Amino acid sequence: MSEVSLQHIEKVYPHSGKKKSNLKVTDEGVLAVQDFNLNIRDREFIVLVGPSGCGKSTTLRMVAGLEEITRGELYIDGKLVNDVEPKDRDIAMVFQSYALYPHMTVRGNMEFPLKLRKMPKEEIERRVNQAAEILGITEYLDRKPKALSGGQRQRVAIGRAIVREPKILLMDEPLSNLDAKLRNQMRAEIIKLRQRINTTFLYVTHDQTEAMTLGDRIVIMKDGVIQQIGTPQEVFDHPSNLFVAGFIGVPQMNFYDAELALDRDGRYVVHMENVQIIPSEEKQERLRSAGATSQSITLGVRPEHIALLGDGDNMFHGVVEVTEMMGSVVHLHVNACGRDSIIVAQTANLEGPTPVTVKVGNTISFIFGGNVIHLFSKETGRNLEYSEHA
Repeated sequence: MSEVSLQHIEKVYPHSGKKKSNLKVTDEGVLAVQDFNLNIRDREFIVLVGPSGCGKSTTLRMVAGLEEITRGELYIDGKLVNDVEPKDRDIAMVFQSYALYPHMTVRGNMEFPLKLRKMPKEEIERRVNQAAEILGITEYLDRKPKALSGGQRQRVAIGRAIVREPKILLMDEPLSNLDAKLRNQMRAEIIKLRQRINTTFLYVTHDQTEAMTLGDRIVIMKDGVIQQIGTPQEVFDHPSNLFVAGFIGVPQMNFYDAELALDRDGRYVVHMENVQIIPSEEKQERLRSAGATSQSITLGVRPEHIALLGDGDNMFHGVVEVTEMMGSVVHLHVNACGRDSIIVAQTANLEGPTPVTVKVGNTISFIFGGNVIHLFSKETGRNLEYSEHA
């Protein structure tokens, strides 16, 4: 079993004299992590994601024992480990910088933590060979790190961690030093790796693509505070607030000013420009359950959920300012509803029965359904489909 429980974890740093972020400041100091609560199941892959300075790496380092916990309790397999030394927590960590010993071979680097534990030579050899096979680096075991590519070095760093057969594998932005192609390859390798080893993963990244593709659940953080915890699909389909909605998804969600009202039949209706949008039955029920009232709102819609149409009534209009051909789709940057919008259109549809003009400077018409809109409070930024305390 490799379960981890973080209960009301907080990290306070002394005042530095300069306020460089939106982190909460108290008389005690700067709150880098606030009231962090998370239960990680055995063999679960959890990803902490958020912008730089949000507290995700600090949280990881507290789990590792490299940062002291100011308040709260950290349990590993039911044992309180706040005061347990890092070497006694049965964890291994992979850093952004590979942190390999340049004078040692790949085999030497991977053997090193096992030799420190005075493990039998035969067991060391078995574990190193097994890890090398899993990671596809057997042929590099006698090479020095300088003779390897960035992706190969990162595999060695991961290998050095997994030979210890830790209960928990911590990874702090391990792919950020790699180019885009290598990052894609290494993401796939990590997915394969977690299927082959009996370990719980806690992974930190600022890259939401990594979070969405790797995590069983993702924890989205901002300014030291958890914004939402859920599966990648949950946070994509049902963002809890404006920050999550804007952070998750590429291209970013479009946001517009709108009005939420109730019609004579008690249905919720959204008025935006001269267009009326009726939320789906599922959204109607959620809005009712959350006690949503008539108010000014921020409406969000993802670029891929916008439909291009021929001219007509009850639709929006905008001027195309930029087109980005992406192969199977084209990204249209459109000045519409008083702000810049992005629309993702399938290129195959552009030659369909209703041709759509996508040249810069042309006016286009578009609409989106009530099943794909997201409604957020102007005051708090929270998703109105969920109650204040959800």
